[in-house]
Amino acid sequence: MMKKKIWLSSPHLSGNEMQYIQEAFEDNWITSIGQNIDAFEYSLAQYMKVDNHVVALNSATSAIHLALVMLGTGSEDEIITSSFSFVASANPIVYCGATPIFIDSENDTWNMCPVALEEAVKDRISKGKKPKAIIVVHLYGMPAKMNEILKIAEEYDITVIEDAAEALGSYYQGKACGTFGRFGILSFNGNKIITTSGGGALVCHNQEDKDKAVFLSTQARDHAPHYQHSHIGYNYRMSNIVAGIGRGQMEVLNDRVQARRKMHDFYISIFRDIKGVNVFSEPTADYYSNHWLSAIIIDPEIAGKTREELRMALLEEKIESRPLWKPMHLQPVFSESPYYGTHVSEKLFETGLCLPSGSNLTEADRKRIADVIFDFFS
Repeated sequence: MMKKKIWLSSPHLSGNEMQYIQEAFEDNWITSIGQNIDAFEYSLAQYMKVDNHVVALNSATSAIHLALVMLGTGSEDEIITSSFSFVASANPIVYCGATPIFIDSENDTWNMCPVALEEAVKDRISKGKKPKAIIVVHLYGMPAKMNEILKIAEEYDITVIEDAAEALGSYYQGKACGTFGRFGILSFNGNKIITTSGGGALVCHNQEDKDKAVFLSTQARDHAPHYQHSHIGYNYRMSNIVAGIGRGQMEVLNDRVQARRKMHDFYISIFRDIKGVNVFSEPTADYYSNHWLSAIIIDPEIAGKTREELRMALLEEKIESRPLWKPMHLQPVFSESPYYGTHVSEKLFETGLCLPSGSNLTEADRKRIADVIFDFFS
């Protein structure tokens, strides 16, 4: 009998999604307005405690782009962002014609290094190029060092955008990731902690910003009986059908967070007695990660094994794992972009591995994973 594949992070439905989708069909709201969108946005806003200031969009990438557009980002601007992230954190900067400035990670959270950030800000200002914004990423659900980052942003009067695409359900000092900056970004891609199959959201803090985001995301149509446009707009709004999936997913979000954290605890127990392997964990009680993806670092000199060897051993048993993000400053498309820091993110990329973390993994799945890991390191 063929073994089923164990995925890194697969969708996990609640069972109620079809109810909300069916309601949209019955009401004939098969468009970018409707009850599902309103209810999904409201539930997200309530969860994150930002009143009703969330805008449901077709992707997190669209949300980052809209945030930059709303800040007036153009070809003369520079935008600081984390190098150690998925490319979607950086691409919208280029969409605006601006220049990305990449910042290295620090070892505690793997997120933007405040020391390298301040070095970059000072250097860009000395060159006559004060950065327009800082896009800080909460990687794999781990909150960044927001106190230090916000202090730097305030001192130099630079707007903060939080890429919390991987961090819905994560908290820093009791406050939801995605609510610290001027704008927050969420993702509901198929592999995220909850999904709408594809989708994202822009978290705002006032009605004016929300209204402007809705306006721009629906092709910026002026208030007139005919089609009139005074601004460039975008087709970025989430559909009422897709939002129905989101409504069902919000009903189980807390359960999904706990299941992901349980997977993290599982790996802590697996690697407790394996030398040379560290499981990515919260550095202090200030951090509460949803552990969207559980990840490890393997020191080959101590473990006698490499990240890639473990990945291949898992793959042979039809278990998906994946190297950590390749830093943006190492990507061919961004090879000419300025970079500040040392080699932290490069080392993480060389030695790190994401392990299966889905909330729908079974005890049998966990046993298969454990058996391969124990056999590999024995």
